[in-house]
Amino acid sequence: MTEVSKEEFGVIPGQGSVEKWKLKSQNVTVEIISLGCIITSLTTKAKNGKMDDIVLGFDTLGGYLTNPRYFGAVVGRVANRIANGKFLIDGREYQLAINNGPNALHGGLRGFDKAIWACEGTDNGVRLSLTSPDGEEGYPGDLRTTVIYSLVGDTLTIHYQAHCSQATPINLTNHSYFNLAGQGTLNIYDHEVSITADSYLPVDDTMIPTGEVRPVDGSPFDLRRPVLLGPRLKEVPGPGFDHNFCLSSPGDPKKERLCARVHHPESGRVLEVSTSQPGVQFYTANFLDGSLRGKGGATYPKHSSFCLETQNWPDAINKPQFPNTLLRPGEEYSHITRFTFSVA
Repeated sequence: MTEVSKEEFGVIPGQGSVEKWKLKSQNVTVEIISLGCIITSLTTKAKNGKMDDIVLGFDTLGGYLTNPRYFGAVVGRVANRIANGKFLIDGREYQLAINNGPNALHGGLRGFDKAIWACEGTDNGVRLSLTSPDGEEGYPGDLRTTVIYSLVGDTLTIHYQAHCSQATPINLTNHSYFNLAGQGTLNIYDHEVSITADSYLPVDDTMIPTGEVRPVDGSPFDLRRPVLLGPRLKEVPGPGFDHNFCLSSPGDPKKERLCARVHHPESGRVLEVSTSQPGVQFYTANFLDGSLRGKGGATYPKHSSFCLETQNWPDAINKPQFPNTLLRPGEEYSHITRFTFSVA
C-alpha cells in the first residue's frame, strides 16, 4: 500500500501556495510539488539497504522558481526543440518565443514547468491539472492537461492526458536528472546503459534533427547491449548524448514498451523505463557546469546525471515524416511512462 501525504512547500507571491506531495512505498519514496509537477526527491534502496535520493534538485522553493535546467519538471506544451520557433497548422504560421539559440525549447519562456498545477490525491498518488489558454507562449487553442503520478510497489507511473479546443502540437515529458549513485555524486561514468532502439536522430549544430533516421549499427549510438558510460562518452561527437532514440516508426500502433535500462554496479541500483511514446531523449547533462547549488549544498558538474525523456520526436511539427504530434479537438492525448527501481 502506498502512503500519500501532502504539506505546504512554500508560497510564490502573487501566484499562491505550492504543495508538496509525498508518495511512499516499502522501497521507494517520491516527492512532487505543484509547481511544474516537479519531482523534487526520489529515494530508493541500494543493495546494501542504504536509501539515497537519486534525482537532482534544490532544497527550497527558491531554486525551483528559476530552475534553468528544468530539474524534475514536466515540460510543455511541447518538450524539446522546435526549429526557429515556427510551425504551420492548416496553412497558418505560428511564432513562438525563441529561448534556445535560434529555437524554441520546452514550451517557451514560461512553460508548464513554471505554472502552479491544481492537485488532488488518488489512491496511490496525485493528479495534477492545468489549463493553458489560447495564445499562451504563442500556441493555439486552450489545452486542458492532466498528469497523474502513481507509485505502486517499486514502479512510478506517469500518465499524461490532454484535450484541446483548437489544433495544437503537444509533447509532454518529465525532465528528471538521475544519478543512481545518489544525487551530488560527481559523474555517471560508472553507470551501464542500454536503450532498445535500432535508430536515432542526428542533429544539426543547433540540436534540431536533420530529418534523417539513422541506424545505430556500428556507431557510438548503438546502446542495444549495456555499455559503460565513461568510455562511450569519449566516442560520442560533441559534449555527450543529447539525442532522440527512435522506439517505433511513424504510423506504428501505440503500445507500451521497455525502452531503457540503467545499472549502477556499485550500489546495485537499476532503473528500467517503459513508455508508450515513440522516442526517448537520452541526455547526459552536458550543459551542467557546477554553477547551480543543489540539495545539501551539492554542485552539479557536466555529466553528473542523465535524463531519459520519453517523448515524441523533436521538431515533429515541422517534419511530416516524423510521428504525428498534432492534437485536434475531440481527440485525446494519452501517454504512459513507467520508472521501475530494483537492485541487482
